[in-house]
Amino acid sequence: MKHLPNILLCFTTLFCCAHLSAQKPVDPDNFLVGNRKQPSVFLVGSFHFAYYNLDAHKTSKDKQVDIKSKEKQKELAALLDYIARFKPTKIAVEGGRNTGYLMQRYREYKAGKRELGADEREQIGFRLLDRFNLDTIYGTDDMPFVSSLRNSKDSTLYRPLIDSIYKDWDFQNDDSLSKLYKKFYEYKDALAAKLPLLDFFKYMNSEKVLNRGFGAYLIGDFKLGNTRGADALAMHWYSRNLRIFRHIQQITTSPDDRILVLYGSGHIQLLNQLFECSPEYNYIKFNELKK
Repeated sequence: MKHLPNILLCFTTLFCCAHLSAQKPVDPDNFLVGNRKQPSVFLVGSFHFAYYNLDAHKTSKDKQVDIKSKEKQKELAALLDYIARFKPTKIAVEGGRNTGYLMQRYREYKAGKRELGADEREQIGFRLLDRFNLDTIYGTDDMPFVSSLRNSKDSTLYRPLIDSIYKDWDFQNDDSLSKLYKKFYEYKDALAAKLPLLDFFKYMNSEKVLNRGFGAYLIGDFKLGNTRGADALAMHWYSRNLRIFRHIQQITTSPDDRILVLYGSGHIQLLNQLFECSPEYNYIKFNELKK
């Protein structure tokens, strides 16, 4: 009889294992989400309508879309109607946390004192603010961690190390894949002018285009040194987008929030991954938006 507890333990263990083996694997969201209502997020990756050309790839003047032209304004209306299906309660844009200057422009636009600028934050963001009678626009952009190091009180200590890591790191490369990416970017520039805006946005925000777009960061300068290029990417691009994600978390205040995130498509490449993995949000992808 003294062995009975051990026998019972073995029997219980075998029963549980047999029971589990007979079940189908459980969706992790059964544990992590359950019946909890989640705030919704909708990512919109855009090209920069004003063509500031601050990125490594610069669009030549002859291939730039005139977003204020009559034809493109008509196409923009269709794009806005599509995005409006999401019914946002908050709009987050690629701008600093202090958005007073944007709100001032918006108030002047509403008062008829100025026309909308070419910037997508105005052409898309302001129009949606107006359509849904929202009272603010949220800037959720940030500088990367490496900039924090450069601007810290100990910058004289960090700067030699930072400079050694970022030596020759400029997204300008002549390897075979970088040359192919250059052709791809030029193709997208031409496509933006030819396709209706909504069709181009659906293409630009498709899963394959987003993933391959991020792939550009994993070649060229990424291969500098042993892990120097990887460290540079982590402190610069990964850090900046992780901070953006964190700022979106900070403006999330209710499970009823419906947050529209309007950024350059390069940011969406990473934010797509972060929101796809997060159990905190109901992530609605651009091409999965229903009527």
